[in-house]
Amino acid sequence: MNIAIIGAGFTGLSAAYQLVKKGHTVTVFEKDAQPGGLAIGFKEKDWEWTAEKHYHHWFTNDTFVLNLAKEIGYSVLIKTPKSSFYIDGTAYKFDSPAAILSFPKLPMLDKVRMAAVFALLFRINPFWRSLERYKVSEFVPKLIGKKAYEMLWKPQLVNKMGVHADKISLVWFWARVKKRTTSLAYPEGGFLPFAQAVVTAIEEKGGKVHFNKEVLEITENKQNTLTYKGQTGRKKTETFDKVIFTLPSFLFLKMTPQLPQAYKKSLVKLQGLSATNMLLRLKKPFFKDNTYWLSICDINAPIMAVIEHTNFMDKKHFANEYIVYVGNYAFTDDKLDISKEKLLAMYDTYLKKINPDYRKNLIGYELFKAPFAQPIVPVNYSKMIPAMKTPLKNVLLANIEQVYPWDRGTNYAVELGEKAAALIE
Repeated sequence: MNIAIIGAGFTGLSAAYQLVKKGHTVTVFEKDAQPGGLAIGFKEKDWEWTAEKHYHHWFTNDTFVLNLAKEIGYSVLIKTPKSSFYIDGTAYKFDSPAAILSFPKLPMLDKVRMAAVFALLFRINPFWRSLERYKVSEFVPKLIGKKAYEMLWKPQLVNKMGVHADKISLVWFWARVKKRTTSLAYPEGGFLPFAQAVVTAIEEKGGKVHFNKEVLEITENKQNTLTYKGQTGRKKTETFDKVIFTLPSFLFLKMTPQLPQAYKKSLVKLQGLSATNMLLRLKKPFFKDNTYWLSICDINAPIMAVIEHTNFMDKKHFANEYIVYVGNYAFTDDKLDISKEKLLAMYDTYLKKINPDYRKNLIGYELFKAPFAQPIVPVNYSKMIPAMKTPLKNVLLANIEQVYPWDRGTNYAVELGEKAAALIE
């Protein structure tokens, strides 16, 4: 079959790789100049490695993406970096049962209760559907105790989900507990070189991956006609037997005006959050205790997390610069449109609470934005998920909104791509 794939994120690349292995003719269309989707990377002049525009890592149980790396012969590094919670002006290590039990701000009974609940959630797998009718905000306080919830988990939930916090399903919380591993994995050189290696593997098997080509419309007749444009702006059309669409659903609606009205309404109900990620380049470390990931447990904080990438991957790969991400979600369009100067000014006071001298060590900084980075997962979300098969007979939809019950991530993108490839056949 002659198959088109729209989007060269890891769902599109995974589907393409599986299909070319089966002998299909595959063409991938990507609007950007590089592959990777939300894991796309960039490189400063003197850096040896790339860094992601939006921080990424893998857990050691992310079998789908790790198996893909193994199959194409790509090297993966595994390390055990330090993760902490920032509470009342102090960072507390919080990345193991022992760390939880030694946490000084809760009574021992509360800590034992919380550790026991996490152990139970970690073991639940095939019965996760029984959890999805409950809300995180209502059920977790009952599970682990109100004090622990108010201190640790409510601030993170609110900082992440904003006005949507009170409707998030317990399954979302379960998935985040279930998938955590103490050790983390990372592709050597960064996610961009890894994505480029997958592109090379696709092309070596006869597939085509076109960059700087934006698909404008999909028209269904006896075959599927794609209208797209390249850097010159000139429109072209091509026909395909099958199409896999891997971009967010709101873009699918934009490119397929012939969809039935009822189906359109079902996709419009799906909501997601935009993200802003600021990357700081420093001459000295941001954290004094070698922390990699600091979750901010402060409901009034302007930031959600601070991640010092060079406490995970060696600074020698980045010209001995210290790379720090300041992450947050954008709940309004004006937040997504903000300049990097204004956003750093908003963050500055809070960052100085953690490291009063960071501005003295600032080499430079960049702001990266993603208009759709996190699906909002309300109760009973499984009833809202769009099927991969669409009303367009030969067009499949495979995107981040369908990786449920798991959260977003390249591992689930690879898994979804494999499912889409199998369904195409």
